[in-house]
Amino acid sequence: MVFLGLLLLPIFGVLSAEVHSGRIINGETADVGEFPFVAAITAQTSNSKHLCGGSLIDKQWVLTSGTCVDNALIFTIRLGTVRLDSEDSKALILSTSEYVVHPGFNSTTLENDIGLIRLRMAITFTTYINPIYLPTEALEDYSTVTAVGWGQISDSDSEYASRLQYVEMSTMANLACALVYGNQIKDTMVCAVGNYNEGICLGDNGGPLIQHKENTKYWTIGGIASFYSGNGCESLEPSGFTRTYPYLDWIKNVTNI
Repeated sequence: MVFLGLLLLPIFGVLSAEVHSGRIINGETADVGEFPFVAAITAQTSNSKHLCGGSLIDKQWVLTSGTCVDNALIFTIRLGTVRLDSEDSKALILSTSEYVVHPGFNSTTLENDIGLIRLRMAITFTTYINPIYLPTEALEDYSTVTAVGWGQISDSDSEYASRLQYVEMSTMANLACALVYGNQIKDTMVCAVGNYNEGICLGDNGGPLIQHKENTKYWTIGGIASFYSGNGCESLEPSGFTRTYPYLDWIKNVTNI
């Protein structure tokens, strides 16, 4: 499917304006315990291994993208840490093979790009490991949001960030995003931009797009990192996310939370 000359390809490949999956570009380094719900997920398939992000939403469930879980055989999940490059006494490292991908997930168009990973046993919450709230209302256009992840921090450097990164962005109207990516932008997607070229990159896929719960210090998860421009992570095109709110019934039916 072509849109304004830009082809949407599978995540971990290219979403061409083209569009690629999952950057925290021009972000800041997170402090220990700042985002206690964020999970680093290593997904192993029959012929590859890839990094993606996720969000703890319950003692036994991690919310992520459909791209992250699709066709995976086993996952290694790190909770409670902001580091990927060293041991951390606060970290909890788990292995599981149980996941549910949305039945409408399309790896080509990235529609319904949402999935759930079930931990083998319920975990105990700590100061550094705590779930994020699910949203109670839809994300509004031009809202302030924050993207979080360990993905690449530049187009020229293929290494993932050693420490968790975050960046403040603003959501945009879907009609405005469709001017860039065409009619593949669906109502269940949301785009976000920074002041310059901030956004998500390879390795951020599945990570959370978060927003402060009104009048509180708590976060809600408004979206899940899904795609970025094939012109590169440092281009000025928007980053793309799956909206969480339209999938609340599906999430609750699968998890019973």
